[in-house]
Formats: sequence, C-alpha cells, structure tokens
Amino acid sequence: MQRYESLPPQFYLQDLAAITGRVCELRVNPHQAEADRAARSWFNHFPDADCMHLETCIMFFFWAFSTDDLSDEGDLQSKPDAVQAGHDISVSVYTNPDDSRPQYPYAAMLYDLLTRFRGTSTIGAYHRFIRAFEAFSSSQVTQSRNRSQDRMPSVDEFILMRRATIGGALVEAMIEYSLDLDLPDAVFENPIIKGMSDATTDLMTWPNKEQSDGDYQNLVFCIMHERDVGLQEAINILTEMLNQRVDDYIKLKSELPSFGADVDAELERYLHALENFVQGTVLWYYLSPRYFRGVDVTNRKNLVVPLFEKGAF
Repeated sequence: MQRYESLPPQFYLQDLAAITGRVCELRVNPHQAEADRAARSWFNHFPDADCMHLETCIMFFFWAFSTDDLSDEGDLQSKPDAVQAGHDISVSVYTNPDDSRPQYPYAAMLYDLLTRFRGTSTIGAYHRFIRAFEAFSSSQVTQSRNRSQDRMPSVDEFILMRRATIGGALVEAMIEYSLDLDLPDAVFENPIIKGMSDATTDLMTWPNKEQSDGDYQNLVFCIMHERDVGLQEAINILTEMLNQRVDDYIKLKSELPSFGADVDAELERYLHALENFVQGTVLWYYLSPRYFRGVDVTNRKNLVVPLFEKGAF
C-alpha cells in the first residue's frame, strides 16, 4: 500500500458520539468498580470466581480484546495459518466439552467464559454465542490472510467482514446473558431484528480503528482506495455514512413487529441495553489512549487529530 505512505499530518473529525447519541443513550453500571477488580484478578491468575454477571461481561472483554489484538496488532497479524491454529484449539473447547481446560491461554479464557455463561444462560443465547464466536474467529483468519497478501477489500466486503471481526454478535449474546433474558429464536430470525443488529454493529464499528500500527485493513482506507479520495474526504464520507446508519436504525425500530406482550417487554430491555453498549463504546474510543493518545477530546466537535507516525504506539 505504498500510495498511502504519504498522508496529511492531521485530519478533522466530527463528534461521532453526538451522531450515535441521537438514538443510543449512555448509562453507567453502579457495580462497575467492584466487578472490574474481580475480573482483573481473574485475567491475571485465572482463579475460580463467583458467577456474577457483570464480572463475566468484563472477563469477556478481556478475552475478546486480547484475542482480537493477537491477530489485529500482535505477532500473528499477517500469519493466517497461526491464527487458524489458534481458532482450531478454541473451537475444541465447545466441540469437545468434556476435555480438560486447554493450555493455550486464549482458549483457556474461552473455556472459563463458556463455563460461566452456561451457568445461567438460555440454550438459545448459548448457541448464539457459539455461532458468533465461529464467525468472529474465522473472520480473524480471513483478515490476517488479507494482510499477508497486502490485499485491500472493497468497502462492501470490508463492512461484512468487520461485522464479524468486531464481535458484535458476541456482544449481543452477552447482553442476553447479562440481563437473564429468555427471548425466543424467532425474534433473532426476524429480518427487522437482523437489520437492527447490523445497524448497531456498524455504529460501533465504523468509528473504530486505532492509528499507527501499519495496518490498512480499515474502512477509511477502503474508502480511499475504492473512491480514489484523500484521507480527509474519506473520513467525511464515513461520517456521513454513520449518520445515515443512525437513520436506518431509527426507521427499522419504527417498523418493529409485535411478538406478544411478554416478549415485547423483554425485547425492549434487550434493545435498550444494546443501544447503551453502542454509545458507551463510541465514547470509550475518545477516552482510550488506544485511539486518541495525547489528544484533548474535551471538545469533540470538529476535533483536530494528528496523524501519528507508524510505530508511535
């Protein structure tokens, strides 16, 4: 991707949280600090812990981020065969559930997560988590192969792949688990719900890509490549795409069918929690040094973001 070696020193970014905030509310769990301490202990030492939903959710993110970074930024970034080997070990956790806890640390974390998840989840939520993991893990192999071949996917192809690599469906299953919801499979098979799922995944995915890892596998560069535009214009196009995606979600939500009073009430809780997650994620991008290291983000309107040198992180 030699054509992208020369880029402007900075770019301007609108307040993405204000865009997603049109439909997604921000909320903070009051048990956050307590659960965080317990989950960090688990991450460092893998001890047995009480089955607290919030702890499990935080553990999920430790596992998801460390697994994602292994192929996204780590030693396996451009080694698809090694990513595939890790995928195969992890799959064995649930295809051979009677086997002992694996030695491979990322599979060991998944083993612990699934043990906790099965403790209180419905069968449907568990199966959705497994299907989501398979899509997530397989997409990591595909993305690693693209990197190894220096291949730039089309915008549409990348959007489909990124929905899997971000693990949006995994998050949805975790929301079901965290709220002890018992939604029938028919709800998730409904085309309106599927469309809303794609929209919320896009809302939390499109603003996401850290700088300076030498990785061109992100939507901004896909737009630059496909439309033959510069960095700032690609960011402006993507920002407008994000706005349109919020409108899509609002329209889909207005077309929600009724599944009966009891199911509708559960579904409302689920969608509200999913919207909370999206908004919390978008705001977290601004607060994390992973994305805005050294940048004052107190005023997010038309933020000036310096383009960091490769390897700066």
